[in-house]
Amino acid sequence: MFMKKPRHRVFDYTPRHYDPVNDEKEKKKKRIGLTRQRKFKSRRQSPIILFAIIALVIYLVLKLSGKL
Repeated sequence: MFMKKPRHRVFDYTPRHYDPVNDEKEKKKKRIGLTRQRKFKSRRQSPIILFAIIALVIYLVLKLSGKL
């Protein structure tokens, strides 16, 4: 009466199967070197460049507003 009822366990399992045709295609791609590569590599900008851009924008805003 005061105890919890046991519940069944839920698993998130998707069954897989072996496909010999697809396996051969993957082996050929790996052997040739056809792998999907990212087109754009993210470059991390230098903090000095970012600081310079921010300083330039602040300077232009102050210059155009007439405070400098």
